Amino acid sequence: MRVFVTGASGWIGSAVVPELIGAGHEVVGLARSDASAAALTGAGARVCRGTIDDLDILRREAAASDGVIHLAFKHDLAFTGDFRGAADADRRAVETFGEALAGSDRPFVIASGLLGLTPGRVATERDGRGPGSGAGHGDGPEARQATALRTLDLAGHGVRSSVLRLPPTVHGEGDYGFMAVLVGIARDRGVSGHVGDGSNRWPAVHRLDAAHLFRLALEKAPAGSVLHAVADEGVPIRAVAGEIGRHLGLPVVSIAREEAGEHFSWLGGMIGTDAPASSALTRELLGWRPVQPGLLDDLGKGHYFRAG
Repeated sequence: MRVFVTGASGWIGSAVVPELIGAGHEVVGLARSDASAAALTGAGARVCRGTIDDLDILRREAAASDGVIHLAFKHDLAFTGDFRGAADADRRAVETFGEALAGSDRPFVIASGLLGLTPGRVATERDGRGPGSGAGHGDGPEARQATALRTLDLAGHGVRSSVLRLPPTVHGEGDYGFMAVLVGIARDRGVSGHVGDGSNRWPAVHRLDAAHLFRLALEKAPAGSVLHAVADEGVPIRAVAGEIGRHLGLPVVSIAREEAGEHFSWLGGMIGTDAPASSALTRELLGWRPVQPGLLDDLGKGHYFRAG
C-alpha cells in the first residue's frame, strides 16, 4: 500500500513509519519542518511538506494513496489553553480526508484518546460511541471525541474508517510525554507525588506495540472499528510515583486533591483521574498481542531518569 501519514515524525509516528515500511508498505509522511523532513527521509519514507491546515494538500495526498493514518494533533496549541482551536483543526483535517476517500473502501485510521472516557470503571471499545456518550460538545477533550465519532460515521460513506484510542501514557525510550513530565516535577519538587491514596489507575502501552496496532488497523480493521491500544489495563499512579521516587532517591508523598494543581501544574487536572481501559475486543478482532515491556518495567529500565 501507499500510505499517507500525518504526524509521521512525532513520538508515535516515528515508530509507525518503520513498522509500515518493514511490512512492505510505501509511506508518504507529512512534514512541517526541515528537521521532520530529514527524519522521514532517513527512515525511508517519502516527504510531503505541509501542515494539517493545508487542506488542499491533505485532499491531494489522500486521493493518491491506498490508505491514510492520521496521527497529527496540535498538542502545542492545546497545552497552551486553546484545546478548541486544536480540536477544530483536527476536525477539518478529518472531514477533508473523509471527502477524499468517500466511496473508495480505502482504510482511514485516526488516533484518539482514552483518558476520561469512563472515569472510575474499565472502558471498553463499546464505550463512547453513541449520542449518549457525552462526546460532541464543549471545548475540552470531548471535542476531539466528536471528531472520532465523525470518523466512524465515514464507514457509511464507503470509507474503511477506524478509531484507535491511545492511553495517556504511550511510553518508551525517548518519551517526552506524561511520564517524563512527572519525573521532571518530582525533581523540581524534591518529592514524588500522587493524588490522595494514589489508587487511581492509568492504562498504558509501549510505543512499539501501539505502532504495530496502527499497522494492523490499516491492513484489516473492519469499517467503523474502535480499537484500544492498551497493554496495561490500569497501573496505579501510586506505583508509578513509587518507581520514580526509587530511581531519584526521593520520598513518595500524597498530594491533597485540592493542591494537585499547584503541585503538578497543568497535569493536576488529570493525574488523579481513574481511567482503566481494556483492549480485549481489539485483541480478539485483530490478533494484536503487546510484546514490549509494561509501564513499570519500562520505568525500571532507568532511561526516564538519565540526566540531560
